Amino acid sequence: MTKLLLAAAILLLVVPCFGSASYYPVRIDDEKAVYLTSENFPVKADGIADDTNAIQQAINKVQETTNQGILFVPAGRYRLTKTIYIWPGIRLIGFGATRPMFVLGASTPGFQQGPTYMFFFAGFRPGSIPPTNSPFGRVLPPKGSPPPDANPGTFYSAMSNIDIEIQDGNPGAVGVRAHYAQHCFLAHMDFHIGSGLAGIHDGGNVAQDVHFYGGQYGIWTRKPSPGWQFTIIDATFDGQREAAIREHEAGLTLIRPQFKNVPTAISIDPKYSDELWVKDARMENISGPAVIISNENSSHTEINMENVACRSVPIFAWYRESGKQVAGRGQTYVVKTFSHGLHYDDIGAEAAIQDVFDTAPLSALPDPVESDIPDLPPMDTWVNIRSLGARGDGVTDDTEALKKAIAEHRTIYLPSGQYRVTDTITLKPDTVLIGLHPSVTRILIADSTPAFQGVGSPKPLLETPRGGTNIVTGIGLFTNGINPRAVAAMWMAGEHSLMNDVRFLGGHGTVDPGASAEENSKVWQKIYNNNHTADSDIDRRWDGQYPSLWITDGGGGTFMDIWTPSTFAQAGLYISNTSTSGRIYELSSEHHVRNEAVLRNASNWQIYALQTEEERGEGGFALPLEIQDSSNITVANLHMYRVVSSYQPFPYAIKLTNSKNIKFRNVHCYSDSKVSFDNAVYDQTHNVEMRQREFAWLDVSGNPAARPAKPSVVLAEGAKVEKLAGGFFNISGGAIDLSGNLYFVDAKWQTIYRWAAATHQLSNVRDNPLDPVQLAFDRAGDLIVISYAGKGTVYTFNPNSRDDDVTLLKAEPAAPRPGMTPVLPVSHWRNENDFSEVAPAKKPYQFLSPDGSTFIPASENFVTGHLYYGSKLNDELRGFGMAPAIPGQPFYVSDESQDKTYAATIENDGSISNLKLFAYKGGEGVTTDEKGNVYIAAGQVFVYDPSGQLIETINVPERPTQLLFGGSDGKTLFITARSSLYAVQTRYKGR
Repeated sequence: MTKLLLAAAILLLVVPCFGSASYYPVRIDDEKAVYLTSENFPVKADGIADDTNAIQQAINKVQETTNQGILFVPAGRYRLTKTIYIWPGIRLIGFGATRPMFVLGASTPGFQQGPTYMFFFAGFRPGSIPPTNSPFGRVLPPKGSPPPDANPGTFYSAMSNIDIEIQDGNPGAVGVRAHYAQHCFLAHMDFHIGSGLAGIHDGGNVAQDVHFYGGQYGIWTRKPSPGWQFTIIDATFDGQREAAIREHEAGLTLIRPQFKNVPTAISIDPKYSDELWVKDARMENISGPAVIISNENSSHTEINMENVACRSVPIFAWYRESGKQVAGRGQTYVVKTFSHGLHYDDIGAEAAIQDVFDTAPLSALPDPVESDIPDLPPMDTWVNIRSLGARGDGVTDDTEALKKAIAEHRTIYLPSGQYRVTDTITLKPDTVLIGLHPSVTRILIADSTPAFQGVGSPKPLLETPRGGTNIVTGIGLFTNGINPRAVAAMWMAGEHSLMNDVRFLGGHGTVDPGASAEENSKVWQKIYNNNHTADSDIDRRWDGQYPSLWITDGGGGTFMDIWTPSTFAQAGLYISNTSTSGRIYELSSEHHVRNEAVLRNASNWQIYALQTEEERGEGGFALPLEIQDSSNITVANLHMYRVVSSYQPFPYAIKLTNSKNIKFRNVHCYSDSKVSFDNAVYDQTHNVEMRQREFAWLDVSGNPAARPAKPSVVLAEGAKVEKLAGGFFNISGGAIDLSGNLYFVDAKWQTIYRWAAATHQLSNVRDNPLDPVQLAFDRAGDLIVISYAGKGTVYTFNPNSRDDDVTLLKAEPAAPRPGMTPVLPVSHWRNENDFSEVAPAKKPYQFLSPDGSTFIPASENFVTGHLYYGSKLNDELRGFGMAPAIPGQPFYVSDESQDKTYAATIENDGSISNLKLFAYKGGEGVTTDEKGNVYIAAGQVFVYDPSGQLIETINVPERPTQLLFGGSDGKTLFITARSSLYAVQTRYKGR
């Protein structure tokens, strides 16, 4: 028996895998596509000959002819011997009776060390001009470098209906590197990894109907390139050697995953967090911990799972740092809820790191939860719209051809083209519209189309009937910019309908189909005028149309892989007047002026992996999510981001009004700018603000909890936080002079203010156009100013002088400065979880005060004026304030991006050493009192004793940005808070 089993195992290693049942069993006609056939390219597809160069030639052909587009791959076995690069906006789609299989032959040279990729989604093709939204539009890689990685500006790339096989002897091999952004995906793929490394490395956006067999990992991934979520739907994992999924910071959203015969299902890397959402999963025969959780005390560790059926899963979860285990409940059981992270039982309640493990025994493992992604109708029912008279040239009016097709046929296929219409396209209850690339297959209305003009009721471009079972997939909907009555899609179809891979065009990522990269670089530049305050065409008015995707009047269904960033629409997503069940998986709503997503009089919705982004020009006052008069809503793995160049403060990211039974699971609210949302959630009905931006669990019942008042241990008897002055734009960067007076900056208005300790009066010190950001004092009483202007600009002046002269300081080479006082930022922002590695790096420059008492260490990036996505992100400018380092005392510094505060030693050259984690709380400001208590500004003012125990929370009417002790006796805690200056008297002096 043993010999038979061994023989079978050996046979599995040498017998090749054959393609799975094909999702597209018939050739798909598209005159603008490229076909990988022997008539067009020197391809054999026999699994023996090397087809690598032929495949690359075909991909290059798409890029050279249409820039974006489709390469159709017929059934066959294609052997690869080196990495194939997929250029942006190109999709590889297999067809035939069986799926095409890309094969890495046994012991292929170059694949023994990894990760080495069979397919690599690239950021652009060397020799072409990258899009201006790409990081490579600013700094090109050196000539001769390999093609750059896909990035936040890589859109529409995909691979579908293709299998991958890694044969033995390739331990470093990976099937696909997929580090891309919106509307990129992998779908209908089997990964036979065998002894290889992984099927997918560094994934992003969406993977659907993907299956992994063998490998060290099925998926090995981390933070996607734009920082958004990675959503995986209907995936199976079987036989991985170490873990089915290894990950960190991936925003991993798993819908109906199945794990089988693995040591671990999901492993989060040491010292890292993630927002992990798992829904309707199955786990069988998991020998080790099913889930490995790291960084367990961080608010960024947000783990939530619902309905996980388990059999032979003895340890459900394990925590790396503490070693704590969560044991399974018998041989077969269901985990109704597993949760770990920062929990709010209700809005207004106190928060705490909590665990929830709610289980029930099962007599048998239930069947997998049925997918809510319906298959497309059989291909023999598809009708090509071109055969019915549509031209798709962007000029001809295709309205009647589309209407006639809908009247006579159920399933309509739209090959690449721009189908211009002049009236609403209304679907029948069972109509299916199929495209395969939403950037090059579009239904559009031209600017100033008469039916969509004037003041009037909303008029849809595309409309579905109530209760329909419609499917719309792979199509772009474009309402252009001068059509004020336009709604791109008015969706009233029912709970069994589907919208998938649909792009609401306008704004970012909208290019001219078929144009060259060079031409589209110019198209991108026309999205904005020269100062990013409007469209380059003044008649194309931002916020001048109805919502792009409007689900209403009983509408529901499944919405997957949607991108809706049209700046012309009043919202990207609008759900109203419906109680029909709806599910959203990975929807990106961005770049709107007022609202990204709105729910109004809606119930019974599950919204998973919703991502919002606000740009500097249009999004300064945009509200990411508004929920009004709604109930029974679950929002999980919600990411809300403001771009690094943002300067306009905004009070909240989520606004709730008259709503109940709203469940938030895994909320990630952030910005690398200095104006992230002041509050994550605002309950307008009860006037309750919730400032914590990272949390795992919040249930909104509609009845907020009351917080009992507690006696203070650090404030003076009877002391209350008082508002001293208001009306500012966004204040920070303060410093205290020798008399206890507070100086601070309102950078928007280039103004330095002084609050006098003796007279309690506010005065204007300087408002010259010198771009002040940070302040510090030397021992002579001169004010040192760090400026945003120029390259490495630091100047000084006497604040009591009546003239406007300033003295510029020059950057000096760094050196030990014993007896001098270094002044350092107290908050840092890092986009990677590398603060403890980067913070101690020695700064190469120093700015010395004229009196020789004080110096400011400076980075290379500050001195050179280096830009990150058009902004200066170095610590000297990005921090909310500076503080002098006191010899012999610990210096406290916050890792704002990870919500942690560290204690450190400051060396004679101003460098940081001996970093030690002090508290799992970090934010904009830090200061200390004479007793060693540490005050941290992180939504409120949190006070910790010297041992790191939280002893008090000081509530402030606005979000604090900087904390400084001053006043005549040193016992006044000044609090800068965006638009206002506050203060409170304390028992102890500041240190």
